[in-house]
Amino acid sequence: MDLPAGRMHYLDEGKGEPLLFVHGTPTWSFEWRHLILALATTHRCIAPDHLGFGLSARPREFPYTPEAHAENLMSFVEQLNPPPLTLIVHDYGGPIGLPLCIRQPHRVARLVLVNTWMWSFVGDRDMERKGRIAGGRLGRFLYRRANLSLRVLTPQAYGDRRKLTPAIHRHYLERFTDPWSRGTVLWPLARAILGSGPFYDSLWRERERLRGRPTLIIWGMKDPAFLPHQLARWREVLPAARVVELGDVGHWPHEEAPDHVINAVREFLANR
Repeated sequence: MDLPAGRMHYLDEGKGEPLLFVHGTPTWSFEWRHLILALATTHRCIAPDHLGFGLSARPREFPYTPEAHAENLMSFVEQLNPPPLTLIVHDYGGPIGLPLCIRQPHRVARLVLVNTWMWSFVGDRDMERKGRIAGGRLGRFLYRRANLSLRVLTPQAYGDRRKLTPAIHRHYLERFTDPWSRGTVLWPLARAILGSGPFYDSLWRERERLRGRPTLIIWGMKDPAFLPHQLARWREVLPAARVVELGDVGHWPHEEAPDHVINAVREFLANR
């Protein structure tokens, strides 16, 4: 799809009620393959690659901040114009995808949240420490030259690192083979952990707009990035949500325990 900011690649598989899968960093629509293969038999599965990621264009003038990705995703959905959909977000897919629910609530019928967030990390000592390291000058150097995000942080975020096989890892590594792409596309999201605090605050002030629709929360409890207190915050905001905790799973439940996630999502979609 040609959008004002650049050409955006997306998967569009199956027929039925639409599901919109929104990935985070440093991945792309490939991370949703298990769910799409299973759910496309009954639903229309739409999975875009954010600009700079996957098979989408990598325009040099795009800022690659969560704010910019959120605006671009809304342009994508407006042009695609599907009927009310189930929004499925993971990691940075939260602050990128949930603005759609806040600003255009008529487009989102249901929510599925997977190890994600929508608030500023000011006062969260753990995330402030991580954000200062990753978003600082040393973090930028390590992102660019050592591929810190994909070679170190991604494996560490798995509950069982054996689940990240060399073949799977290669599909992610091959998207970012040069220092420029890693510094231009990936590192801005590391900097945005703390740098986009005002944007997250703006979303958090509108959190009541998320209520009133069926919600499923799936959480890998061994995630070193998003600790259990982040899940507790979602429980406070969405007390009626169904919550599935996966005790031995890390940051990517749909990669590490796809059968559990598929079953949970299928059951959720079947209950109207």
